Amino acid sequence: MLRVLTAILALTLLSSNWATATPYPIDQWARRAAISNIQISPDGRYLGLKKVSGKGANPVIEIYNTDDLSAEPFRVNANPMEIISFDWVSDDNFVFRARQKVRDQVEGFNRGVYETRIALVDVGEKAIEVIEERDPSIVSVLPEKPGKIMISFSEGGNRDVGQRLEAAFRPRAYWEYDLKRESKKLVIRGKISLGNIDFDGAGNPILARGFDLQEGEFIWYYREASSDDWVEFHRQHEDSYDSFQVWGKDPSLPGNFIVEANNGSDTTGLWSFDPKTRKYAELLYQRRDNDICGVRYHSNRWTHYREITGAVHCGANIEIEFFDASEAALHQQLMTAIPNADALRITSRSKDGSSLTLRNAAPRDPGTHYLFHKGKLQIVGGERPYFASADLADVRFITYPARDKTPIPGYLTVPNGKPPFPLVVLPHGGPFVREVVVFDEWAQLLANHGYMVLQPQYRGSRGYGQAFYQAAFMNGGQGGYLMQDDKDDGVIYLVEEGLAEAENVAMFGWSYGGYAALVAASRSPNAYQCVIAGAAVSDPQMQVDYYRYRLRGSSKLEQLAMWDDSISPLEEVDKVNVPVLLIHGDVDQRVPVDHAEKYLAKLGDAEKQHTYVELEGADHFSNTLFYDHKTLLYTSILNYLANECGLENGMRPNTPSSEIEPTVAQQP
Repeated sequence: MLRVLTAILALTLLSSNWATATPYPIDQWARRAAISNIQISPDGRYLGLKKVSGKGANPVIEIYNTDDLSAEPFRVNANPMEIISFDWVSDDNFVFRARQKVRDQVEGFNRGVYETRIALVDVGEKAIEVIEERDPSIVSVLPEKPGKIMISFSEGGNRDVGQRLEAAFRPRAYWEYDLKRESKKLVIRGKISLGNIDFDGAGNPILARGFDLQEGEFIWYYREASSDDWVEFHRQHEDSYDSFQVWGKDPSLPGNFIVEANNGSDTTGLWSFDPKTRKYAELLYQRRDNDICGVRYHSNRWTHYREITGAVHCGANIEIEFFDASEAALHQQLMTAIPNADALRITSRSKDGSSLTLRNAAPRDPGTHYLFHKGKLQIVGGERPYFASADLADVRFITYPARDKTPIPGYLTVPNGKPPFPLVVLPHGGPFVREVVVFDEWAQLLANHGYMVLQPQYRGSRGYGQAFYQAAFMNGGQGGYLMQDDKDDGVIYLVEEGLAEAENVAMFGWSYGGYAALVAASRSPNAYQCVIAGAAVSDPQMQVDYYRYRLRGSSKLEQLAMWDDSISPLEEVDKVNVPVLLIHGDVDQRVPVDHAEKYLAKLGDAEKQHTYVELEGADHFSNTLFYDHKTLLYTSILNYLANECGLENGMRPNTPSSEIEPTVAQQP
């Protein structure tokens, strides 16, 4: 076990202890993480990581001997494919997943330009074997069967039915793949009524979800390891907004599952659930201000596979309520030993528990990776080693009053300097998602250039209870109405607090956030001097028609109410009263570039001030924005804010942002 962590407080910090008023060049913000995906082998001999060595370099996997990280590593390159991730499957073998761009254009909604493969690497033999199946999913690395993994594929049949369901419920076939023999064995073939399957560490099916098409109900099943029979233990109608998510088995009550559910409450709690009686047995953790933010699994997946050891709460910080005393003690030791400790987690651990890797992230730490081996804690490296923590910005979790007095949560990234600051409102996409801000690249980029950034958790955001979420689409879709008011009310609050100036505000958003920016451009009176809309939905009807007939139940109700009844920016171009910067990827599969083209045509007809930037080869998602994309994106944003928008750059004499605190902000 770890006995010396508390003695290792004199670590060499990744970043220096000085700050500069000069922003970092775009070149450094545009780079991908220098290292990521750090994992130790089951026997603790090897440390593997994914590395990007230069601005536009393709990722490689490097394998080091844990006894000497300074020695030359064994490298694996997948050119022309791009390595996405890797996992150890035995002491000497790992699998990696890679993708390749195979088309120049998308093939329809949610059908992008990439295909994926997986491959096995034998470190001892320095040999690579590619698994030929197209677009496989790695379901599980089987800790009780070294050298084997569980993979799944979508198969033909029931395709029309499957298109009417969420992807999680479409039928898949599950295969146990023997990596040495390069052979696979069918374990189970899913179907609509029983299709999404989880396995234990030996590859036995233990949990499944399905959908009853006739009754319109989601179904949960369990199966004993000694049986081939599935037993139904929960049903929920598709129109229900109640949460019911099975996270895993309850280690304290054999036979029970740990589930996240509302069970009559506005916020979700973590419960022990008895599948035999179909009843909630015990409440393990719940808060009134937030939903559960997830669970923490045991740090040693080889000996405690998917064993739940705690509940996660996300608010001002990420907090863990541990159920396991030893895991709690280990976490506390690590929090004490790591500089700027915040979102800290063990990313891998050897079978004997004596060696581990861990990652920390915080507003002033973009991601630092550590190795604990043979009683010594050492830094492996930083994801962005060129950033000094003193030059980055603090993040505050605040709440502010909406005009109807509803408290609206938000994350405020405060630059080093003296207020008032120029303000950029950065609404998240979705919109029905949960946003947790630790280190946000876009917010930190803007703060580094002197802009304060508000990321409002407007109504419709998940994580703050059912009522808060449903307010976005009850009584008609509130896109452009109540949801938009929540964003503008954040501006009013920060101006009243003296942290921002009313004539020095902009909005920048992506996806739904881009939609919100287009809505903001047409509001009157307008709270913003300009808007920047990335991958924006300009025509809600066109967007919802992509999947109108694929949705069912509560998903259909929320999406159709949201987009059918909300404001259409395309129909409000005549009301645009501030400059607009429109940015879009030309192979966006989620919000096709048609949205930008239609909106641009109307802007031109109405002779509205605007600029358009197209990102060639960029899809909708951040992992398809490469160095050249981000260089153009960030340069365009910063130039627009300073020039067409006219916001001051905010570079004032340095004041620690820890000294800046809203006076009325409420901490739940």
